[in-house]
Amino acid sequence: MVHVKYGSVEQTFTGDANTVWVHVNRFFSEMIPAFDIARKATLTIDLAKLVEDVKDAIAIAPEGPALLIPKEKLTDSEILQFYLLAAYVGFRLGKLPNDTMTKEELQAKLGKNMKITATRLGELIKQGNVVKTEEGNYRLATLAVAKLQKETLPKALSNQSTQHQVV
Repeated sequence: MVHVKYGSVEQTFTGDANTVWVHVNRFFSEMIPAFDIARKATLTIDLAKLVEDVKDAIAIAPEGPALLIPKEKLTDSEILQFYLLAAYVGFRLGKLPNDTMTKEELQAKLGKNMKITATRLGELIKQGNVVKTEEGNYRLATLAVAKLQKETLPKALSNQSTQHQVV
């Protein structure tokens, strides 16, 4: 008898040595490609690369998430997402107690009235970029982390460096 556990799948094979060997080989030949495909299709964020990429855009201060890019260079939605990205990074680095922010915290960071903040958050939720938790707080969706890293961040940082060159 042989008991095999691979990932979340377990199976026990019984019989003579040759029979068990055939079943174990078949199990792995069927399961490994399926797990490999699932791994390739699963969105994962490389935290070390993300931290390196965002080091000039966000910071995790003792007071909470901080934005290093001038707000004038970003849309309201981008500002909200960058603060939530800072919360995401800060939590994963063990610097913040969670990866969410309240509507009030986001409103204060955005510097606009609550109606504008609520409207932008609603739009971001509809787009799938932000998730509202059961507690009523807001978290950046994993796909939005990847989009910010690959699309929005390079543009925002190039705008920032252009501004510094002009000054």
